[in-house]
Amino acid sequence: MELNELLKYFRESDTIGENQDAIDLMRYYSRQAQKITMEINTKYHEPEELQNLFSELIGKPVDENFGLFPPFYTDFGKNITLGENVFINAGCKFQDQGGIIIDEGALIGHGVVLATLNHDMDPEKRQALHPAPIHIGKRVWIGANATICPGVTIGDNAVVAAGAVVVKDVPPDTIVGGVPAKIIREI
Repeated sequence: MELNELLKYFRESDTIGENQDAIDLMRYYSRQAQKITMEINTKYHEPEELQNLFSELIGKPVDENFGLFPPFYTDFGKNITLGENVFINAGCKFQDQGGIIIDEGALIGHGVVLATLNHDMDPEKRQALHPAPIHIGKRVWIGANATICPGVTIGDNAVVAAGAVVVKDVPPDTIVGGVPAKIIREI
């Protein structure tokens, strides 16, 4: 199994964990992500160096306006896609097996969690993983320590308040906050 086949498997599967080849390859890329994030997180890098390391981590180039304040954590890395002029602040954690797309101009605050996997509710199947992608629209601002749950799309220009837990889609041009996040007002 190759990486593109693994990503297709993640997109098309309701459950991850039944294909041993997929598990083995996922673990391989997880170890690669650990190596690269350790390099990102354990010493100072000029912005261009961070751009190169992040490009290596996700397996595709980031633009010259990409910004990252380490530390940054991911447990896979190869299913992240970034638009231009994205900024990711310190302490973010991306669980990206289900896929994370962040469109141009998005700002990701300190300590934000993007989680694209759920465990099975059946205790006998608890090790099974269910992937669902996250899509962050253009010019979205996600406040510090917010958590975005699997399968959520955040519409263009939306704002997610600090500490919010987003469990359902956010319409464009709105501000959401709370646990679970609810619309506070339109922009």
